[in-house]
This record gives sequence, structure tokens and C-alpha cells, in this order.
Amino acid sequence: MHRLLLIDDDEALAGPLTQYLARFDLQLEAVTRPSAALERLAAERFDALILDGMLPEMDGFEFCKRLRGGNDAWRDMPILMLTARGDLTDRVVGLELGADDYLPKPFEPRELAARLQTILRRTRFAPPAAPAVAVSTARLCFEGLEIDTTRREVKCASGLVELTGTEYELLLMLAREPGKVFSRDDILNRLRGQEAELFTRAVDILVSRLRRKLEPLAALKTLRNAGYCFALPEKQA
Repeated sequence: MHRLLLIDDDEALAGPLTQYLARFDLQLEAVTRPSAALERLAAERFDALILDGMLPEMDGFEFCKRLRGGNDAWRDMPILMLTARGDLTDRVVGLELGADDYLPKPFEPRELAARLQTILRRTRFAPPAAPAVAVSTARLCFEGLEIDTTRREVKCASGLVELTGTEYELLLMLAREPGKVFSRDDILNRLRGQEAELFTRAVDILVSRLRRKLEPLAALKTLRNAGYCFALPEKQA
């Protein structure tokens, strides 16, 4: 059972949401303040966060920024942000700060459950891959970059590249088919695993974040009005 932490100052939300998510084998814990959340995160393990944008002490965006700059466990933890209005600016800011997905309030609990299941499937907290995978198929090797799909690790000349679950899945999707152009809609549907409301700006933000982390490698290529592709040549044996 995956353990989730809800950070929302609406105390009436936690009870019914806890009961509903239990149907999907999701155990929800809840706090109303960021300070309490930090205490829980330091003492316990959670598989994902549901983070409201408007909070006392500090807003959800600042809290997200703090987590992404924190220890390794917090840096990689999936974050689904709740935005009161579903405002485009809020969504963009949340994604730029490292959130994996967003959901505007008010929301349907079934959609929340579906989005949580999606980000949990693609996270580093997912069950590890079977150990008997051959090295030749478990590693993707390119000039200046190596992807270990068993350990879900990405290495470049300067060492390990710290990626969120969504960033890793985006890189892996492109790297498995170098040179193939993926449209923004292709990427959204593949990452979410379903036809969802398309927010194409989210893809641009993810690509921008990934590019910054892979610098100085020019691993991702933009094709105007078409999409993105992986551009590094394969490493020669």
C-alpha cells in the first residue's frame, strides 16, 4: 500500500478523501501546516505528496521549492499540486518548481486517484525491476550520457544527474527511440498513460528542466511545430 501525505489547511478534506483513496490501496495521512509536514517527512516515509497551493506559514509553491532543494528522498518524491483556481500561471509555476502533476480545485476524487496512480507508476519509489536483466538491455549508452534502467540512474561526465520521476520517464521515452520526433500530445499521453486534458505548456516546462540538468550536453532537440527528439549519438563499443 502506498503512503501519501496530504498538506492542506482544509480540515474537512482529509476524512472523506482518506476513505475514498483506500479503495485504490492508497493510505492517506494529512497535516494542515508545512511545519507539521516537514516533521512527518523527517520521521516517516511517504511515497507521494498532495500539496495545496495556498497554505499558512508558506505557500505550497515555496514548500515545493524547499523539498526539491532538500535531501535525496525529498528531492525525488512525487508531488501533485492542488491549485484553487486551476489558473494557468499557478500550474506553470508549480511545474517549474518540480511538481509532477497538478489538479485544480474543486476536483473529482476519481481523477485525483487516477493521477496519483500514474505518478506512482513512474516514480523511483515503484517496486525495483527484476534483477536478472542483461546489462546490454538495462543500459542505454550515448556519447556523454548513460541511462541505467534497472537502477533508474542517469550519469554524465560530471556524475549522477538528479531527476524527478517525471523527468526520468521523459528522458527514457525519448532516448529509447533516438531521432524519433514526439509531439507534445504524444508525450503527455505517454507519460500520463491516458487521454487527459492536454496542457501542452507542461511538456515545454519539463523539457526545459531536463535540458538544464543535462547541460552542457545537447541531448534534446526541438523541431519547430513538430515536437522533441533525443539527439545524442549512441556510444560506440
